[in-house]
Amino acid sequence: MENALHVKNLSKSYQRRVRKPGLLGAVQGLFSSQTEELHAVRNISFSIKRGERVGLIGENGAGKSTTLKMLTGILVPTEGTLEVLGRVPWKERRQLALNIGVVFGQRPQLLWDIPVRETFRLLKTMYRIPEEIYQVTFTEAVKRLGLEPLLGTAVRQLSLGQRMRCDLAAALLHAPAIAFLDEPTIGLDLSVKEQVREYIRDMQKRFGTSLLITTHDLKDITEVCDRLLLLDKGKLLFDGSIREFERKFANESRVVAELHQPATPASLKKMGAEVKRHGGKIVASEGHRLIVEYRKEGAAPALTQIILKRQKVADLTLEKTDIETIVTRIYRRKPDKK
Repeated sequence: MENALHVKNLSKSYQRRVRKPGLLGAVQGLFSSQTEELHAVRNISFSIKRGERVGLIGENGAGKSTTLKMLTGILVPTEGTLEVLGRVPWKERRQLALNIGVVFGQRPQLLWDIPVRETFRLLKTMYRIPEEIYQVTFTEAVKRLGLEPLLGTAVRQLSLGQRMRCDLAAALLHAPAIAFLDEPTIGLDLSVKEQVREYIRDMQKRFGTSLLITTHDLKDITEVCDRLLLLDKGKLLFDGSIREFERKFANESRVVAELHQPATPASLKKMGAEVKRHGGKIVASEGHRLIVEYRKEGAAPALTQIILKRQKVADLTLEKTDIETIVTRIYRRKPDKK
């Protein structure tokens, strides 16, 4: 399958002036200046195939937005090579713009002082969208994103959530070959987020659009994407399917028991030793809830029997570590000692 984009050894660095603190530092800064190099993105490589749905995640400052800006031609890389739809973004930005869709969080592409409907019509002309395509994309966006009441309203009068829905519709109006969506569900209610995710999935399937989504809401990734890129301090830590990510980093599973009455310290002590022999560990006992964590494959049946034998159980569930917990643990890990 043909690549929609290809990145090889991509890096982006900035020079920042360093000034010593206090009045003396300010005076010295007038006559001499020191600089330090900041590495926003460090030597990353990956490809996205046509029609692939990929999530890019990372903490604030991990390099997500910088990467997206290089992919769309806004920034020029310090090192490395990059092609999007066979073009070099910062050299052929105008030609590339006709075939990509972009959402940048709270920076809408909509024109501030004219009604939403007029912005869409203007985009139809700018992107040279065929009438038959426009009728499909416009109608679907209005219907699926609930835009009908907003079409006659000036963009500046819309709330953040309303602007985000309109901006997403604008980004997909020309059925782009690839769409870069940075925080596409920011500012939206939970029910609206579900509508937006369903709309993105359906539009992607209909037109075969390649997707690269960056977000802090990991449900956007798990419900829309098939593949995950994980950035940390500008470096690519993981590139693979969500299932592979869970297999690699989800080391623990849990047995969660709701008890008829709180466990006593004595019963926990006895049960704790038995649980440990079968590869588990009691990690929480708060009120009526008891949580046993385990890593050993196949340990769940034995641990479940121990809990049922030692406690009066009202309800019991087995849980895998969710992706949000996995990512949080990765970022909280201690740095490796050199």
